[in-house]
Amino acid sequence: MDTWQELSMLVEERLKAASAGERGVFAAGAAERLMSWHEALPEDERAPSTVSLRPLLDSVWEGVLGDSAAFSAVKHGVGEYLLSEYCHNDGQDGPDDADESAASATLYAAHAYLFSCQEFAVRTSGRAVEAIDQHLEHLAEQEEGELPEDTDEALVLELRRQLRDLDLIARYSNDLRHSSSGLPVDTSVRLRVELRAPLSSRE
Repeated sequence: MDTWQELSMLVEERLKAASAGERGVFAAGAAERLMSWHEALPEDERAPSTVSLRPLLDSVWEGVLGDSAAFSAVKHGVGEYLLSEYCHNDGQDGPDDADESAASATLYAAHAYLFSCQEFAVRTSGRAVEAIDQHLEHLAEQEEGELPEDTDEALVLELRRQLRDLDLIARYSNDLRHSSSGLPVDTSVRLRVELRAPLSSRE
């Protein structure tokens, strides 16, 4: 059985071999799952800095699925974050910032779309894995016990999910190769149904 480290390297290799359009959709899907998980938390546990990035993530989805007009919205969304109080270098003395999995993944996904850089898609993958690890650590702290023995198994399951996502996305490689330049409206609508919905599922 592959270790989670081996699977992580495989995901990275697949992302490096994929087109910028495919990487953008992958990053959006990983960020969406983290965001929807965060949005499902009790209201007092949600971070305002994270929730405020929902419109940015929606714009990223529009962009990676072929709406070239979304580029401006994504650019402005990233700019608003950079100018906000949440982007700072004050460490623990500053307000909540993007060092939360869903927020960080959303910003990485936005950068993957804007700059077509493989590194941002790889980082989005890493944040999704890290979120699993942090969640298990949190559960262990609450129960004042040790991490469950199946920690590695949970990370393996996440990475296998990411590989399945890449398999699905690869089927649409011809559509996505030039998606940053814009796709016909009917193609974008079809991709929204055939890609966004399954990639967003947390199951």
